[in-house]
Amino acid sequence: MNNLNFERIGEKLRTIRLSKNLTQEYIANAVDINTSHISNIENNRVKVSLSTLVQICNALDTTVDYVLSEEYNDSSSAIEQEILHELHACSNQTKEQILKIVKALQ
Repeated sequence: MNNLNFERIGEKLRTIRLSKNLTQEYIANAVDINTSHISNIENNRVKVSLSTLVQICNALDTTVDYVLSEEYNDSSSAIEQEILHELHACSNQTKEQILKIVKALQ
Protein backbone atom coordinates (compact mmCIF):
# COMPACT_ATOMS: atom_id res chain seq x y z
CA MET A 1 0.00 0.00 0.00
CA ASN A 2 1.31 3.43 -0.92
CA ASN A 3 1.52 6.23 1.61
CA LEU A 4 -0.73 9.24 1.31
CA ASN A 5 0.77 12.18 -0.53
CA PHE A 6 0.56 14.80 2.21
CA GLU A 7 2.21 17.40 -0.02
CA ARG A 8 -0.62 17.07 -2.55
CA ILE A 9 -3.22 17.12 0.24
CA GLY A 10 -1.77 20.34 1.65
CA GLU A 11 -1.66 21.92 -1.79
CA LYS A 12 -5.29 20.99 -2.42
CA LEU A 13 -6.36 22.47 0.92
CA ARG A 14 -4.51 25.69 0.09
CA THR A 15 -6.05 25.84 -3.40
CA ILE A 16 -9.56 25.39 -2.00
CA ARG A 17 -8.96 27.96 0.74
CA LEU A 18 -7.64 30.54 -1.71
CA SER A 19 -10.46 29.89 -4.20
CA LYS A 20 -12.90 30.80 -1.44
CA ASN A 21 -10.87 33.89 -0.46
CA LEU A 22 -10.34 32.56 3.06
CA THR A 23 -7.27 33.23 5.18
CA GLN A 24 -5.24 30.72 7.12
CA GLU A 25 -6.27 32.65 10.23
CA TYR A 26 -9.96 32.17 9.43
CA ILE A 27 -9.51 28.40 9.03
CA ALA A 28 -7.36 28.18 12.15
CA ASN A 29 -10.02 29.98 14.20
CA ALA A 30 -12.78 27.78 12.79
CA VAL A 31 -10.82 24.63 13.62
CA ASP A 32 -9.41 25.98 16.91
CA ILE A 33 -5.75 25.45 16.03
CA ASN A 34 -2.82 27.79 15.45
CA THR A 35 -2.47 29.62 12.14
CA SER A 36 1.07 28.26 11.93
CA HIS A 37 -0.34 24.72 12.01
CA ILE A 38 -2.50 25.48 8.96
CA SER A 39 0.59 26.83 7.23
CA ASN A 40 2.56 23.72 8.19
CA ILE A 41 -0.16 21.46 6.78
CA GLU A 42 -0.39 23.41 3.53
CA ASN A 43 3.40 23.41 3.13
CA ASN A 44 3.87 19.72 4.02
CA ARG A 45 5.87 20.38 7.18
CA VAL A 46 3.46 18.21 9.21
CA LYS A 47 1.07 15.41 8.35
CA VAL A 48 -2.53 16.41 8.95
CA SER A 49 -4.45 14.12 11.29
CA LEU A 50 -7.78 12.70 10.19
CA SER A 51 -9.74 14.66 12.79
CA THR A 52 -8.04 17.93 11.82
CA LEU A 53 -8.58 17.20 8.13
CA VAL A 54 -12.30 16.69 8.73
CA GLN A 55 -12.51 19.97 10.67
CA ILE A 56 -10.60 21.86 7.98
CA CYS A 57 -12.85 20.42 5.27
CA ASN A 58 -15.91 21.50 7.26
CA ALA A 59 -14.47 25.02 7.58
CA LEU A 60 -13.78 25.06 3.83
CA ASP A 61 -17.25 23.67 3.06
CA THR A 62 -15.74 20.82 1.07
CA THR A 63 -15.57 17.08 1.52
CA VAL A 64 -12.70 14.91 2.68
CA ASP A 65 -13.39 12.75 -0.37
CA TYR A 66 -12.66 15.67 -2.67
CA VAL A 67 -9.45 16.61 -0.85
CA LEU A 68 -8.27 12.99 -0.98
CA SER A 69 -9.64 12.27 -4.47
CA GLU A 70 -6.18 12.02 -6.06
CA GLU A 71 -5.27 9.32 -3.54
CA TYR A 72 -7.93 6.95 -4.91
CA ASN A 73 -7.41 4.57 -7.80
CA ASP A 74 -10.66 5.92 -9.29
CA SER A 75 -11.19 9.52 -8.21
CA SER A 76 -14.21 10.20 -10.43
CA SER A 77 -16.84 9.41 -7.78
CA ALA A 78 -15.22 11.80 -5.28
CA ILE A 79 -15.14 14.57 -7.86
CA GLU A 80 -18.75 13.91 -8.82
CA GLN A 81 -19.78 14.13 -5.17
CA GLU A 82 -17.97 17.46 -4.80
CA ILE A 83 -19.73 18.81 -7.89
CA LEU A 84 -23.09 17.77 -6.40
CA HIS A 85 -22.12 19.33 -3.08
CA GLU A 86 -21.39 22.66 -4.78
CA LEU A 87 -24.57 22.50 -6.88
CA HIS A 88 -26.79 22.38 -3.81
CA ALA A 89 -25.94 26.02 -3.06
CA CYS A 90 -26.79 27.20 -6.57
CA SER A 91 -30.05 28.73 -7.69
CA ASN A 92 -32.11 26.91 -10.30
CA GLN A 93 -31.10 29.49 -12.89
CA THR A 94 -27.42 28.88 -12.16
CA LYS A 95 -27.97 25.12 -12.30
CA GLU A 96 -29.53 25.51 -15.75
CA GLN A 97 -26.53 27.54 -16.92
CA ILE A 98 -24.16 24.93 -15.55
CA LEU A 99 -26.09 22.19 -17.32
CA LYS A 100 -25.77 24.04 -20.63
CA ILE A 101 -22.03 24.42 -20.09
CA VAL A 102 -21.59 20.74 -19.25
CA LYS A 103 -23.53 19.70 -22.36
CA ALA A 104 -21.44 22.05 -24.50
CA LEU A 105 -18.22 20.58 -23.12
CA GLN A 106 -19.17 16.99 -23.97
